[in-house]
Parts: sequence; C-alpha cells; structure tokens
Amino acid sequence: MDSPAPLHRSVMPQEVLQWLDPRPGQVLVDGTLGGAGHTRLLAERVVPGGLVLGLDRDPAALQAAAPRLAGLPVRLIHANFCDLPSVLAEQDLTTVDGMLLDLGLSSDQLADTSRGFSFDADGPLDLRFDVSQGEPAWRLVERLRQDDLADLIYEFGEERASRRIARRIVEARRERPIRTSAELARIVRKCFPPRRGQRIDPSTRTFQALRIAVNSELRSLEAILERAPHYLSPGGRMVVISFHSLEDRRVKTAFRDDKRYEVLTKKPIRPTEPEIAANPRARSARLRAARRAVD
Repeated sequence: MDSPAPLHRSVMPQEVLQWLDPRPGQVLVDGTLGGAGHTRLLAERVVPGGLVLGLDRDPAALQAAAPRLAGLPVRLIHANFCDLPSVLAEQDLTTVDGMLLDLGLSSDQLADTSRGFSFDADGPLDLRFDVSQGEPAWRLVERLRQDDLADLIYEFGEERASRRIARRIVEARRERPIRTSAELARIVRKCFPPRRGQRIDPSTRTFQALRIAVNSELRSLEAILERAPHYLSPGGRMVVISFHSLEDRRVKTAFRDDKRYEVLTKKPIRPTEPEIAANPRARSARLRAARRAVD
C-alpha cells in the first residue's frame, strides 16, 4: 500500500540544492527528515554511488517516509542530529560531504492531534518529537513555579507578556489541570486583546517555548554546530534552515566565529514571494550555508 502523500511542503528546495550542491557519489546527512521532501531531492542527485542518511527523532516521520523513498540510496535512522558521531560510527563512516538541517515543525506533525502541536487540538499537550523520551509539555506546565514558567516563556518564546501568561496559567491550573493544547491556547489568548486581521495566533510564542524546552532543541542545535565540522570532509557543506531568531542567531554565530567554517551566505537567504504565497508557513524561514574550511 502506498504511503499517504505528506502534508508538509519542503521549504526552499531549490535554494537547498544550490547551497548544499549535492553530487553523484557523495554521502550526505539530512538531520531532519520530516516529510522527506529534501531527502528525496538529495538522494536523486547523489546517484550513482552516493548515500543519504535520513535522521529524525520522530518515529512516525521515519515510518511514513520509508515507502516514499523506496528505491533511493537512503538509510533511515531514528536519532537526534546532535548524535551524529555515534550515528556515523554505527554506519562505519568517518566523514560526510554535506549536512542539511531544516529546523521547522512539519505540517504532518501539526496535523497529528495526538501530539498537541496544533493550538486547537483537543489531544494531549505533549509537544515531544519522540514521545519515548523526556516529559510531555503538560507536565512542565503543571510543575513549574510561576516565575520559572514566565522565564521559560520569555527565554525560549521571546514573549514580552510572559509574566502575565504565566500568572494566568497558574490561576487556571489551580482550578483544574491543563492537559490539552486547546485548553492552553484558550488561556494564553485571554491575555491579549483581540486584533483585527491578526495573522499569528497569540499563543504561538508560548507553544514555541514549551516545545523548545521539552525537546532541548537549542541545546541539540548548539551541539551539532560544534560537532559537525569534525565530521565534514574538507570543502563539505552545511545548510541550516531556521524559523525564529533563537535558532538563526546560533547558526550565524557558529558559522562566523568557528574558524572551521567558511561562510557562504553573508546574509540569510529568504523564500521567494511566490513560495510564501503557495506555502505561508515558509515566511519566517532563513537559510544559512557554510563550508568546511580546508586546513
């Protein structure tokens, strides 16, 4: 039986090909498999003789991608991209020719109401990419002190109203536990006056903060940015697509300050207007690329 078509649309596919520059015979890593759109494009360009390692923390993404990538030189691996050293050791590889990280949340994950990524879902407020690891977001919301919750929302969500939101959450949980995404979104929305024509849901930053926290996303990104040059062959490329300033700032700093990187994109590459019109979720994407400096 064929796998259902992915809901997710890969961001900036042509720009990824331009800056990663995949070629026949190369070994590449797609550290965020997702809907496998980027993975497929890369795999088609490394034949003959090449290989793409498709990593993802989400077992559901790996399962869905397998039939979509049938016949292509791809190995699917359940792993966090920051664990690249152990992944390569298990694959009997010492270096790779390129690496891609698309740090965005996939539309397939948003559509899965059992995961809690959608603000309006009545499913559990989980937000983990791998539900076998760590604690769900509802437990974090339940146990954190008000000040700690406010700090988390401010630090990881860059939300100026974090104190007000944390106070409302604590007041609400005294009455009953907050267990679904829809419940949390309603609480957060009440902290803001309604605005006509508002494009972004007021709860976006709070959900972002909780998701980053339960998945240790920034720690994983920092780890791979530090480790990747050791495993990139000389001249090997790394492309990272980020979706908010916390990610982009770390990528920019690492590429600029780590002498093992040679910056290829002086400014972040943004999606074209036609792509944004066709895929509004691409509007916040920023692509940066670097090359492993030749010693």
